[in-house]
Amino acid sequence: MHGYSTTRAILTRAFSNGRLRRAAAAAATAAMASLGFGACAPSEFLEVTDPDIINPSDVASPAGANAIRLGAIARLNTATTGGESLLLLGGLFADEWNNGDSFIARQEIDQRTITPQNNFLTDANRALHRARLSAAQATQLLKQYNPSAPGWQSAEMFFVQAYVENLAAEHYCSGLIFSSVADGAEVFGKPLTTAEAFAQALAHADSGLALVTGNTADDVRVRSALRVTRGRILLNTNRPADAATAVNGVATNFQYLMYHSLVTNVNQYWNFNNLAGRYSVSTGEGTNGMNFATANDPRVPVCVGGDATCRAINVTKATRDDLTSPYYVQRLWTTQESSVAIASGAEARLIEAEAQLRAGNPNGALTTLNTLRGNYSLGPLSDAGTEAARVDQLFRERAFTLFGRGTRTGDLRRLIRQYSRTANSVFPTGAWHKGGNYGVDVTLPMPLAEQNNPNAGAGVCIDRNA
Repeated sequence: MHGYSTTRAILTRAFSNGRLRRAAAAAATAAMASLGFGACAPSEFLEVTDPDIINPSDVASPAGANAIRLGAIARLNTATTGGESLLLLGGLFADEWNNGDSFIARQEIDQRTITPQNNFLTDANRALHRARLSAAQATQLLKQYNPSAPGWQSAEMFFVQAYVENLAAEHYCSGLIFSSVADGAEVFGKPLTTAEAFAQALAHADSGLALVTGNTADDVRVRSALRVTRGRILLNTNRPADAATAVNGVATNFQYLMYHSLVTNVNQYWNFNNLAGRYSVSTGEGTNGMNFATANDPRVPVCVGGDATCRAINVTKATRDDLTSPYYVQRLWTTQESSVAIASGAEARLIEAEAQLRAGNPNGALTTLNTLRGNYSLGPLSDAGTEAARVDQLFRERAFTLFGRGTRTGDLRRLIRQYSRTANSVFPTGAWHKGGNYGVDVTLPMPLAEQNNPNAGAGVCIDRNA
């Protein structure tokens, strides 16, 4: 129930800021020591302030505003590569991953037969909205208590909001809910069409860009992230020329990274694929899927569970968690601490290539793609010859270059909306690998918990079309 539990949690819970939490814990420890345990009544122990709780009044300062800002970035980490997020689940729904365990909720995502009660999608949805609402709160606090802070700090909070809103619109059915907080109270959102959700994301990207006025490393990093996100939104709304303009100037080597460590959030691609075997890299899934696992493409390096290459990255198991094989293991992120780029200059070049193709400039698009391929030591592509084949070539390049970054479901939906492809020609179809057949879902349903929102139509898809 992100309209209730998530927003209230954002108002009361600590936001993963180490200094703030350690300071509160130290204060509580000192208070305990000063009491003298022999003189304490049992009730006094129950009244000790929980150092993990932060009331709204506790963040009414520049330091508090900064703590919320850092917390929003930490929550974005959980909502992307530090949790079982839409970056993983969306890839499972599309053709990047096969289900490798016996959890019914993951199986129905992989099989395209998703119920609103799906607990994995509910958790992923809450993580998205926690990050979004934390970022919205941070922008308000920074404006009120630290107006002299560098503009990129508030701009980055608008990036978080725009990124999350776009990601949700790429995956969920029409009828999205974006609730908010005003004066410490929940404000339940009303159902939005997919177009309205993209428009809200675009407005937040524009708001962020207006605040980045400097040229420091942080200015460039945040400006580039906002430009790539803006380009992605415009591509989703069928404005390819505007999308190319949006990403102009983003360096090809730019990366907006999510960092991981053993003491915070570990890399969840490593966790769910390399360690647990709950996911396996797909290859030719459901007839239409890309041959990610067997293409021998350096953009998606893969080994087979238990072979010498896998053992070199400490993957010794030979089967998936459901004891079946083949078990394909990704080698992009080979440790728990591996960082992941959720926005990049490579994506900017792919946006430009698509705009060139849509503008009737296939030679320009091919040159852009081949220049980008050179960064991965890949040989040049030849002209595919026909318009349809060129689209296939472009989306294959997108699939391999952006593997695991949360773009694949949105790409398959765009192929239906903007290129007049049928669902069964782009999504996995036919016999499902664990028995039965693939379903017909091309979007994720609203989580059942959204029906706790009192607004009319909340929690019910306006439609399930691409």
